[in-house]
Amino acid sequence: MKPKVNIGGQAVIEGVMMRGPEHIATAVRQPDGTITVNKEPLFSWTQRYPILKKPLLRGVVALIESLVYGLKALSYSAQMAGEEGEEISSKEIAITMMFSFGLAILLFVIVPTYGAKFIHSSVSDPRMLNLLEGLIRLTIFFLYVGGISRIKDIQRVFQYHGAEHKTVFAYEAQLELTVENVRPFSTLHPRCGTNFLLIVMLVSIFVFSFLGWPSIWIRIASRIVLLPLVAGLSYEILRFFGNSEQGWVRTLMLPGLWLQKLTTRQPSDDQIEVAIAALNAVRPALTDVNEVNDHA
Repeated sequence: MKPKVNIGGQAVIEGVMMRGPEHIATAVRQPDGTITVNKEPLFSWTQRYPILKKPLLRGVVALIESLVYGLKALSYSAQMAGEEGEEISSKEIAITMMFSFGLAILLFVIVPTYGAKFIHSSVSDPRMLNLLEGLIRLTIFFLYVGGISRIKDIQRVFQYHGAEHKTVFAYEAQLELTVENVRPFSTLHPRCGTNFLLIVMLVSIFVFSFLGWPSIWIRIASRIVLLPLVAGLSYEILRFFGNSEQGWVRTLMLPGLWLQKLTTRQPSDDQIEVAIAALNAVRPALTDVNEVNDHA
């Protein structure tokens, strides 16, 4: 019987961050070869405000919290790996998030909708224009992922990403978390954030198709306003896909798993050890806790 608690996380610089039902931990391989683990209590907005656990709302909260905890984990890992002198402040985290959001809006909202206007002279159907805009957005996304996957330092992070997935798989199989038990598992996990991003791209095409084809500024504004809805719907789809064993669902998940071949690499045994250390720090004492984290 599989545990009811899903644990997930992300790769960081020379390490892995794992998030459990009550704690979040970042394990990092230091320059001297030792593994350091930073474990902190998890304070989710959904625990303070139960209404945020409702469908659609919980997806937006999960996305924001993942960004915040992810940046903190990256900061800690950079410090422990000897790449920075000190951790970034809350203000710097906020600025980084705003910059990242602005860059995402530029690449995946402004550029696609502006680019689609050049097709307007030959295509007048609003639904077809929105479809073409979505295809431009998907193309930019694939080029972006493919481009960063060629960077040597990023490839090492992607190895830790693979170690994270393998370790989560072993935990879900209720195996003892040893390198030997973790090593055979796949680096491709159905609850990966890569899958989530791909679902966001596809869901946005569906949602935006109902908006017609107004002026470019209204198009840009409407897409930004509807991003929480798109994120919420995408989260619910990923949640359903990740917990389903049905064959047709597995078939629909294949594109997301194939995309993970770009964002994961086979890890070394040393990297698996780091992922195991992170997961052991957050795993619950019992496997019947009902809190769920849906990002592997």
